[in-house]
Amino acid sequence: MAPKLISKNFNHKNEKKDLLKYQKIRKRINEYKRLIKNNFDYVGKNFAYEARSIHYNNKKKNKGIYGTASKQDLKELKEEGIDAQMVPWFDNKNN
Repeated sequence: MAPKLISKNFNHKNEKKDLLKYQKIRKRINEYKRLIKNNFDYVGKNFAYEARSIHYNNKKKNKGIYGTASKQDLKELKEEGIDAQMVPWFDNKNN
């Protein structure tokens, strides 16, 4: 089954309802993104290393961290007892 594509030009009530739901979700994700950017330190691709460093070296940081990690990295962090979450992230260009 092919995925449902969403366009800004809908004619049907159900499709308009779906578009409004999609826009609401996107707005909420953007709110989370702003919150994260304003309150966490960006560590880029070093996320797994930095998370382990904080966890094992008991570094007290005033801010949390965010960055890029693979699914495998997140799985390994979880197995080590390090709390890390995946958050959907996209550019604001296509709003």
